Amino acid sequence: MPSQVIELWSSFVSIADAPLFRLGRETISLRWLFQVVLLLILVAILARFFKGVLKNQLLPRLGLDLGNREAISTVMSGAGGALGYIIVLQAVGINLDSLAVIIGGLGVGIGFGLQDVTRNLISGLTLLIERKVRVGDFVEIENISGYVQEVSMRATVIQTFNGSNVVVPNTYLADSPVLNWYYETHRGRIDVPIGVAYGTDPVLVTEVLLNIAHSEPDVLREPAPRVIFREFGDSALEFELWVWTDAIERRVFIKSSLNFKIDYYFRQHNISIPFPQRDIWIRNAPALSPLNEPAEMVGMPLAPATPSLKSLLQQVSYFQCMNDLQLRFLIESGYRKHLAAKEILFRAQEAISNFYIVLQGQMAAVYEENGELKPMMTFNPGEHFGELPLMLGVACPTTMMAMTDTVLFVLPREGFEQLLKEHPSLADEIAVAIARRQDVLAQHQQELQQLSRQESDQSRPINWIRDRLQKLLSW
Repeated sequence: MPSQVIELWSSFVSIADAPLFRLGRETISLRWLFQVVLLLILVAILARFFKGVLKNQLLPRLGLDLGNREAISTVMSGAGGALGYIIVLQAVGINLDSLAVIIGGLGVGIGFGLQDVTRNLISGLTLLIERKVRVGDFVEIENISGYVQEVSMRATVIQTFNGSNVVVPNTYLADSPVLNWYYETHRGRIDVPIGVAYGTDPVLVTEVLLNIAHSEPDVLREPAPRVIFREFGDSALEFELWVWTDAIERRVFIKSSLNFKIDYYFRQHNISIPFPQRDIWIRNAPALSPLNEPAEMVGMPLAPATPSLKSLLQQVSYFQCMNDLQLRFLIESGYRKHLAAKEILFRAQEAISNFYIVLQGQMAAVYEENGELKPMMTFNPGEHFGELPLMLGVACPTTMMAMTDTVLFVLPREGFEQLLKEHPSLADEIAVAIARRQDVLAQHQQELQQLSRQESDQSRPINWIRDRLQKLLSW
């Protein structure tokens, strides 16, 4: 058996060393080709590793931004890789001088077939040197908008707002108009067109629009917002609100917020937004009269309408003083969750990251005894739970189960903290409500005492709760 293995290995070595052809003075064999390919792959890996080290470790120490680091690391790694390839070819015995004529002839032929690749490489090198488009820039190219993730020698990667990555050839960037919002600053202007009915006071429209602009946190005070009276339209007076922001990448959300506020405050000031209307004259109207008769309803009865989340939230004492804009923000921050009777929301010792408000039905904190779940305390519509585990950073000590068909409003941690920042008075109301629930405080007594000793000398739980909520406001 060993002799057969040795014989097989000898045959393999002889095949690998058998000459295939000659290239200059070098005899080419399978082993030679394998060694060359392996060395070239190793050079490519080292060049890529060198680029990563240069971009993420060395250049950041010089205080260079991401765009500069990407450009320098790409050019230097490319040059290092090309030098490595030349060294490998020289080391394996290939005389590049003798191949100059052959390479030149092949280059002409390959150049015609790879014109696009060559143009992409040249365009990529131009982008890296001129730095008109840098990594991290927010750009728009026709219907593509997003952040530049990478500028390589052949293509540029753009990450869009929906999370997808678009690979754009560099020639396309070089030949097409590119809107670079970050070229000098992050500042940009947002235009919000709006039409109002004829007969509306233009001064009132201007006042309302400017008040709306100044109430938006992302809108700059300098340059000041402007209201432009564009024209007398077919059915409306055409205005346009101009605002400037340093967060132009959020222009879609800023414009959406402005539109919500325009709709709300226009209704408050009885400013109507018209829409085109047409009058249709019908010949032989009596002949069409049977079509106007009400049709007989056939089929299953309609299901009762589901109460809107807005109407349910307005029934909670904390939110009764909120206007439509504040309720919209609250609705955007959380979501409605339906639970069937006896359905478990989460079990004891599970980590939670949400604040819960009971809108309909009844929830209960339950414990298990003899294989049965028994309620310890109940939460009725308008009551909340989950705030103490959020503040303490611990798991919930009890299992939460729906006693009946229940509707909850779920507010994630970020939304809960933002709600307290926008409405600081809610912190006191929540603290008082928690202090009234001695059974809830008893469950967290150990954590409360431990954190109270670490963070303050407050002896009353309500004082610690208020202090903790205030810290949430400052985060």
